[in-house]
Amino acid sequence: MVDVTAGQGGAAPSAFSLSEIGNIIKRGDLALAFGILTILVVLILPLPSVILDLFLAISITLSILILMTSLFIQAPLEFSAFPTILLISTMLRLSLNLASTRLILSHGHEGTDAAGHVIQAFGGFVMGGNYVIGIIVFAILVIVNFVVITKGSGRIAEVAARFHLDSMPGKQMAIDADLSAGLIDEKVAKERRKALEDESGFFGAMDGASKFVRGDAVAGLLVVFINIIGGIIIGVAQQSLSFSEAAHTYTLLTVGDGLVTQIPALIVSTAAGLLVSKAGVSGAADKALMKQLSGYPQALGMSSGVMLVLSLLPGIPMLPFLALGGGAAALAFYARRRKRAATQAAATSAAATPSAGSAAAAAEEPISAALKIDDLKIELGYALLPLVNGPDGTDRLTEQIKALRKSLAIEMGFVMPSVRILDNVQLEANTYIIKIKEVDAGTGRIWPNQFMAMDPGGSQVDVPGIHTTEPTFGLPATWVDASLKEEATLKGYTVVDAATVMSTHLTELLKNNMSDLLSYGEVQKLIKELPKEQGELVKDIVPAQITISGIQRVLQLLLAERISIRDLSTILEGIADALAFSRNPATVVEHVRARLARQICAQNTTFNGYLPLIALSAKWEQAFAESLVGQGEERSLAMQPSRLSEFMTIVRERFEQAAREGESPVLVTSAAIRPFVRSLVERFRAQTTVLSQAEIHPRARLKTVGSV
Repeated sequence: MVDVTAGQGGAAPSAFSLSEIGNIIKRGDLALAFGILTILVVLILPLPSVILDLFLAISITLSILILMTSLFIQAPLEFSAFPTILLISTMLRLSLNLASTRLILSHGHEGTDAAGHVIQAFGGFVMGGNYVIGIIVFAILVIVNFVVITKGSGRIAEVAARFHLDSMPGKQMAIDADLSAGLIDEKVAKERRKALEDESGFFGAMDGASKFVRGDAVAGLLVVFINIIGGIIIGVAQQSLSFSEAAHTYTLLTVGDGLVTQIPALIVSTAAGLLVSKAGVSGAADKALMKQLSGYPQALGMSSGVMLVLSLLPGIPMLPFLALGGGAAALAFYARRRKRAATQAAATSAAATPSAGSAAAAAEEPISAALKIDDLKIELGYALLPLVNGPDGTDRLTEQIKALRKSLAIEMGFVMPSVRILDNVQLEANTYIIKIKEVDAGTGRIWPNQFMAMDPGGSQVDVPGIHTTEPTFGLPATWVDASLKEEATLKGYTVVDAATVMSTHLTELLKNNMSDLLSYGEVQKLIKELPKEQGELVKDIVPAQITISGIQRVLQLLLAERISIRDLSTILEGIADALAFSRNPATVVEHVRARLARQICAQNTTFNGYLPLIALSAKWEQAFAESLVGQGEERSLAMQPSRLSEFMTIVRERFEQAAREGESPVLVTSAAIRPFVRSLVERFRAQTTVLSQAEIHPRARLKTVGSV
């Protein structure tokens, strides 16, 4: 019993230790820390030859793994850990160099296997019994690694790091421009910024990591020199060997050691060169190279002809040149045939589209089709067609319009009609016209291959180009060539392309005419998409108290003052409340606006979190109230023209003064006169928001910047 108990008790610690080791292996961070500590320990403590053989095999395997990974990755950032791995592999080779040096100098007199069988095998195989050959081969490997590969890859990494860092501001601005234009959302913008930061950090790290490889080559050369000289001195002076025996033994061991460390260093240097030179090449290295080298059949054909001519020269071995020439000729033939087939397929596809269009055009359209009206239409001069169908297949204008419709749907609460884009040969080459319901709403002139530069302060741009006026806000601007884009950006000007200018113009026109674009069908669609609970409210008031057309009119009045109708549930609740005492759309709208106080205040709140306002004084409140004639819903404003002119002048002065102070305030009046004040203000300051006191949310932070 005692023996059995003792046996069980002795097995428990062993099992515990194995489980602990397994846990450490599963923990990658602990495993890496243990590996780094092992490398540092090898630098200090002596290493047996058997363990040295194992570590040398690990070093060779690691270098091959690094090379293969560099070949198969699609983009350099997929191997972003390369600088760290390069440092670890360099430290591993240097520690093995020191361990093998310790064995060579202390046990070299015992024979060529003193530093392990791996070093012995490399030395014997390469040298072939002649240490002079080994020294020469080792010197050539060092020259190839140090002078050719390491120097070239280091230079590429240095230039790549510098250019990536220099181009970061421009790339950041391009991301911000795409985000502002609505081409991408905030999530995609964050991903692009992160990728840009990672790319710059990676190439910056590669610039420094290339020095590891260069230092490794220098260290290897110095270690070989020290080992040979020190080994000969120890062998002759201390171990009583002859000079030839000492030179043969220690040179064999030293060169074998140098080859075992320099060959992995050469492989890792090649991987580093492949990685830094991969910038701009997408896909795995084999596919990218074969696609580009075989993409020009003429080059393959010329290479084949040169090799065939060389095979006929006297004294030149015919078979290898003839075989390579024939192979290149066959590859050129197949590449040319494949390219021709691709061209014919593209031509067939292009020809199919016009024929289909011709067939459709041949069919006689009914006369009623001519009565159809396009809600939104853009007509382009012939010079602007590249914006829609660019030579490189880009369609930037269409993409921006799609993003614009999506952003307006989120902002205002309904989907804008689709935009029809047509060419108009009667327009000037660089002119476009935006039409809403077949009526001209705006026009402008743009240049597709140039950029519009504007001074945020409103001054004229000091860059050579075509001076013009920005079509949306009427600011002075200049069209500059693409070569001057960077210069204009560095001077602090706002620089946008032609498609962005047109889409910005379209955005403002849509916001000014949203009420006209909200159709009866669109209102029906919005109501049908309401949640089931809100649908019951609609059944209670439609059509018993109000029609769909009445709801449409209320929504149009809200959109006319750029108030979003996305919160349709709250709007319908406000309509239901207002119908208890009035069915006049203008009166209903005022009640709905009070229900939307939180949204309206948030819409006009500044970045600092407060609502700037200009209050209407008691004098003007009384003046407007006394000028109202009629009763109830039939009231109208009948103020003297001189008083109206005086009011307009004061309002314009107060808002211009606030604008100079950097504020964009709202005008606050009493609820009774707000509609009449708004109808007057919109005639000379359409962008001014007029709120009633009932529309100020109780929790809104207010800042009075003036009074009228």
